[in-house]
Amino acid sequence: MCTFVILLGGDLVRTPRLDAALSGARVIAADSGIRHATALGVTPELWIGDFDSIGEIDVEPHADVPREVYPEEKDSTDGELAAEAALARGATALVLAGAFGGPRADHAFLHMTAAIRLAEGGKPVVLTSGLEEGMPVMPGRSEFDYTDGTLFSILAFSPLSGLSVSGAKWPLENVEIAFGSSLTMSNEVRGKLRITLREGRALLLARPETHLPSAG
Repeated sequence: MCTFVILLGGDLVRTPRLDAALSGARVIAADSGIRHATALGVTPELWIGDFDSIGEIDVEPHADVPREVYPEEKDSTDGELAAEAALARGATALVLAGAFGGPRADHAFLHMTAAIRLAEGGKPVVLTSGLEEGMPVMPGRSEFDYTDGTLFSILAFSPLSGLSVSGAKWPLENVEIAFGSSLTMSNEVRGKLRITLREGRALLLARPETHLPSAG
């Protein structure tokens, strides 16, 4: 598997879990996401964007990173361009680091919907701020290796059909979730978290504790 980490402009806290995700991965920075490179101890192989958001960021430590510069008026965000560049370089899995928070709520929302679109195209995606982690929930059965007590929500981006959740404080069995329902918010892991979905688009959002999750 060829994993690329995309450094985005949102919030990011370095944790052992994030370090594990970075291990062996290739890195591309999207515009102001370059500011995370020094804190994470990584050197991106590419820095991409319109460079309208770097502001007071000290760019000197990254002067040797190759750049792809785009005009401010374009049809894609810097993060989307960075993900496309990773896929063109052979990425089979993506970690969107700095996907949450930041100055633009619309960008954070786009990162979540883009992750679902990429997952539907067969590319595993993890979104992370270090403290929070998101993973698309695809139709079928998925397992997530989180420790007991981990808080999680299932965010529905459409009506959900045939949703079952086990290994949770509040399990569900083959339920229908209306778009906009809060039924799948604020749950807790109890054992092995398993999610089955017959139809719909959703994202698991968790606050992980110790080790990396696996989905399958």
